[in-house]
Amino acid sequence: MCDDDIHVGLIHDPTVSRRTFGLMTAAGAAAAASAARAQAKVVEKDVEVKTADGTADAVLFHPSGKGTWPAVLIWTDIAGLRPTFREMGRRLAAEGYVVLVPNPFYRSVKGVVAGEGFNFANPTDRARVMGYRQAMTNAGVDGDAKAYLAFLDAQPQTNKRRKAGVQGYCMGGPLSFRTAAAVPGRIAAVGSFHGGGLTTKSPDSPHLLIPKTNASYLVAVAENDDKQQPDSKDILKAAFAEAKKSATVEVYPAAHGWCVKGSQVYNEAQAEKAWAELLKLYKASLA
Repeated sequence: MCDDDIHVGLIHDPTVSRRTFGLMTAAGAAAAASAARAQAKVVEKDVEVKTADGTADAVLFHPSGKGTWPAVLIWTDIAGLRPTFREMGRRLAAEGYVVLVPNPFYRSVKGVVAGEGFNFANPTDRARVMGYRQAMTNAGVDGDAKAYLAFLDAQPQTNKRRKAGVQGYCMGGPLSFRTAAAVPGRIAAVGSFHGGGLTTKSPDSPHLLIPKTNASYLVAVAENDDKQQPDSKDILKAAFAEAKKSATVEVYPAAHGWCVKGSQVYNEAQAEKAWAELLKLYKASLA
């Protein structure tokens, strides 16, 4: 699914009632309570990161107490940095990582991009965020990736002797591939979740960057994305095999956007499976 396709997870669905959504939320209450206890031991602070194109607003997370931990960069989806991605950063930090979640659209806007009432199906809302995305050139993304990793490595909590990871959602999938190619000496693990446009016919297709990387990959594909582009997973598998990279490419029985809490298509069971696979990847790769 390309960035300009409708992000089903951000569209208001009138068939999903408030009561149904409430029941879906309640189903994960116990898990959320457990995660909250772990996240209480995490330090969170808003930061600014100098890049070649300006200053990016971001959030930094790390475990409390003394020690050093591997670094991880999180690229958001098309709706940008918002509370659900802050929660994701806290949760990952609680697992023993120093995590940076930047606003990818800092060139265009600061703070929360998709506030209350945001609807990707609304032409005005959609045009606004797509304009932010179009302001991010490949060269700009590569420069951002280098700046973000340098920022992480400058933190006293970061263990620079251990490799770093990167993960992305929707548009963040391709950005994660670009990060691994831009900083190949640091990135050892890449997670892409319902990534859009990983394989295209363009000469700058993300999958063509795989040989330039030194990472292991987890590519979690949405079922409806796979139906739209059924050959994409095979192109990826062939590219990984040719480049001799360790990779898991799996189609999940869930819709595009299923890993992001708050979306209409959030699928807790499949999101938790993807999260568990990500943690296994990081544990094995970030040595």
